[in-house]
Amino acid sequence: MTNEQSNTNKLEFIQQLENGWLRVKVPLPFSLKYVNAYLIPEPEGGCTVIDPGLHTPEAVEAWESVLQSLGITFSDIARIVLTHQHPDHYGLAGLFQQRSGAPVWISRASQRYAERMWGVDRSLADRLVEVFRLHGMPADLRDGIKDNLESFVPMVSPYPAVSYMEAGEPFRFGGIDWTTIEAHGHAEGQILFYDEASRIMICGDQVMPDITPNVSVVPGEREDPLEAFLISLEQLSKLDVSLALPGHRDPIIDFTGRCEALIAHHARRLDKMVAFIQEQPESSVTGFAMCELLFSGRITLNMHNLRFAMAETLAHLVRLEKQGRVALLEQNGQYIYRAK
Repeated sequence: MTNEQSNTNKLEFIQQLENGWLRVKVPLPFSLKYVNAYLIPEPEGGCTVIDPGLHTPEAVEAWESVLQSLGITFSDIARIVLTHQHPDHYGLAGLFQQRSGAPVWISRASQRYAERMWGVDRSLADRLVEVFRLHGMPADLRDGIKDNLESFVPMVSPYPAVSYMEAGEPFRFGGIDWTTIEAHGHAEGQILFYDEASRIMICGDQVMPDITPNVSVVPGEREDPLEAFLISLEQLSKLDVSLALPGHRDPIIDFTGRCEALIAHHARRLDKMVAFIQEQPESSVTGFAMCELLFSGRITLNMHNLRFAMAETLAHLVRLEKQGRVALLEQNGQYIYRAK
């Protein structure tokens, strides 16, 4: 490989933003392709890393290449900030902490979820597949989903020692005292960062430019996550934002417009689901059957995507039940939804 080719490979991971900030596109081994990490210089020296990515050899190699090209070492990292606990954001935090000695900041709710999902006494995967059983998912697919969840353990290891930040408390990095906002629906405890003066928002996975954030039922968490998500979007849409930096895809310029588009998308999805139920025999359907109707039978070929699709389907069915548009019934040891 020539030096010119090597430099090109390094630069493909980096985008220069305002104020010397860098967007680092950290590769992922699934359909999203990459997660956005942000490298933010500190006035007193060093830098802050937002959401370093999933712990895979490819991601580590990308980061090492990026840091080398910038003349930065791990010891220059002053802090690691996690918007939320999903593995594609959280996974490298422990390794970065080992190499840098920097504190890792996360919300308490996000850390509780991480411990339930990947900790020594983890139980969330078992509870999730039991929910899927009750809603009609076949045993072989439930086993595949449990194996898929377990496969993430090495990709979030080593676990970081964490410090806690909480919504509503100012949090300083990059020379800015950020307003911290808890954003419900996508990930319990997710923290967004907003600066009114610059009108910049670091929005995690709550708002993305051309894909819809996943909103899932999670056992032991919020009962109606879609309602919480829509309320959050309504509140966020009222903020004066000129640049939003999401966890995936490109920066968002029309932040309010994107929030409104996501709200409209879910309204259409709910209407579509009611129509699907009305078309079924006896106007009833299991959660799994609805998942296949929405995402097509091909969704069962990929356990990672199936888990998200099933949990999101259930989140929409819960919202329809709360709206009084469907009824939840038990039949032969499983739940079914019937149109009212």
